Amino acid sequence: MPTIWVDADATPKAIREVICRAAVRTGILTMFVANHRVPVTPCPNIKALQVEPGFDVADNYIAQRAVEHDLLVTQDIPLAAEVMENKVDVIDNRGERYNPQTIRQKLNMRDFMDTLRSSGVQSGGPAAFSDKDKQAFANSLDRWLAKTKE
Repeated sequence: MPTIWVDADATPKAIREVICRAAVRTGILTMFVANHRVPVTPCPNIKALQVEPGFDVADNYIAQRAVEHDLLVTQDIPLAAEVMENKVDVIDNRGERYNPQTIRQKLNMRDFMDTLRSSGVQSGGPAAFSDKDKQAFANSLDRWLAKTKE
């Protein structure tokens, strides 16, 4: 059975709750990985792992362990691209499922925005997280869970 990996350093509480409810309902092993304590629903198949502080420590932990057919929930585009090479499915906190074409576009846009910011251009940030985003994520997660049952 696959595992759900959550890059929990920047995962909104609402998304953690959706993931925990799905894990309780399905019994799927779910690993929340962060460099700080992450509160999760007490359940034998839900684990919250606190890794050492440091740049990309949680990302590296996930990248070394996620395997084909697992799911990663992350906003981290480079981490998503890395695990996709091992055929790990990836969705972001707003429910967007990445594929090889979209991840390439996201990496290019990320690099472009980094270049703009380093030259002093203020680019703002992502839109505030909404109930619509939470619903889109829940729907995307449900589609992935249904696919894993096939």
